[in-house]
Amino acid sequence: MTTYMADTLENHTAAGPSTVFTYRRTGPQGGVPLVLLMRFRGTIDWWDPEFIDRLAQDRDVILFDNVGIGYTSGEPRDTAEGFAEGAIEFIDALGLTQVDLLGWSLGGIVAQHVALHRPDLVRKIIVAGSSGPGAAPGTPDMSERVLSIMAKPDADAEDLLYLFYPETEQARASGLAHLAKVAKRLRDGGPAVTEEAAHGQLAAVARILAVNWDQLKSELQAISQPVLYANGIHDVMIPAIASYKAVEQVPDSTLVLYSDAGHAFLFQHIDEFVTQVNIFLAD
Repeated sequence: MTTYMADTLENHTAAGPSTVFTYRRTGPQGGVPLVLLMRFRGTIDWWDPEFIDRLAQDRDVILFDNVGIGYTSGEPRDTAEGFAEGAIEFIDALGLTQVDLLGWSLGGIVAQHVALHRPDLVRKIIVAGSSGPGAAPGTPDMSERVLSIMAKPDADAEDLLYLFYPETEQARASGLAHLAKVAKRLRDGGPAVTEEAAHGQLAAVARILAVNWDQLKSELQAISQPVLYANGIHDVMIPAIASYKAVEQVPDSTLVLYSDAGHAFLFQHIDEFVTQVNIFLAD
């Protein structure tokens, strides 16, 4: 079995005004750190360790649990703005003056809110398997099956495979490999996302989807940082058209799509996506 450095990282803490954050840090320090923002119902234990190791070959990578999520205590938030405030509080608690952000799924929306609230703090943004901070016209609604899985406190492997990977032999194999890689951390018994926190995240998603197009366009057009949007064509959670609509509005943005992948394209195509990230983040 392959051993990953990310599986050996120790937990560290940083105290902010509202909570004590738990985080992990890896890679060479000295440049602009890359801070990772996790998906709905995910904690730092759910980051694919191979993905983290590949990112950390060239840069300082920081992953953390937001307020009230996983290892971090505090009152769970229920708006994207609240999650963004938590992320800003964490970055300030580390004494960082500038960061790059990589947000997956809900984390991608939060990353954009961080940039809108504190543009001085953010150099570049990567929005993975996500969209702008609202619902663009023409974006299909989530199916009943997706919504029912999201509401489950105990989604199983088949549920996760459906949400994150297309129903092809190759994609399924990639999904099973990803689940096997994250299993080591999960077996260690770290805290899961509580139902209170999950309900807060669901409430945040509902508010995000209720944002009208005029407000969303205004927010997207106000993002001054370079943004890399990336998605899988077969994403059943946040369809790739949402990323396309965002790129139409953000002044300095790029879109990368993976034709055989879905919501977890970043773990299905680790080498290709990390290469894209490194090119994008290069000075």
